[in-house]
Amino acid sequence: MTAVAIKMYTEQEYLELERAAEYKSEYYRGEIFAMSGASRYHNRITENLSGEIYLALKGKSCQSFSRDMRVHIPENTLYTYPDLLIVCGKPEFRDQEFDTLLNPSVILEVLSSSTEGYDQGKKFHLYRSLRTLVEYVVIDSQEIRAAVYRKGSNGMWILASEAADLEGSIEIGHIGLTLKMADVYAQVEDLR
Repeated sequence: MTAVAIKMYTEQEYLELERAAEYKSEYYRGEIFAMSGASRYHNRITENLSGEIYLALKGKSCQSFSRDMRVHIPENTLYTYPDLLIVCGKPEFRDQEFDTLLNPSVILEVLSSSTEGYDQGKKFHLYRSLRTLVEYVVIDSQEIRAAVYRKGSNGMWILASEAADLEGSIEIGHIGLTLKMADVYAQVEDLR
């Protein structure tokens, strides 16, 4: 049996292809990975989070971006699209296209069956290379479950807040926001 060669791309080749593409892809160490579409619940939860975060940030020096803002981590080459992110202070971009952010403060990922392991494992590990990242939030789209991981002053990441029912809440401490699970999962039926 012969091995199939994997085409490798430079970061510049990836960006040129990505900026012209009709669909989104991630990049890591020379390889390009197509992203799958999101479920109805995934989209509903993302919209609910976006609304809550917009209200919390109104009039503050932080701003949020949705899943169309690409993030790059130069230390490990990853280019990816978080479901939501928050940047406090002046956004820093890779180039003059202003479509690839380098300095998110908080990243939020809505988990789905196809991404749950990656989002909580390898991707979280890669995100931790971002010097500006202080909180990582994961929200499950298949069951009522959410967690906030926070970087301590010693650089170690800890589980800072979690909830597993509609009466619970999580706290994004960096922006002083308590998210009620009932608001996060509003109009999402059939989850336990």
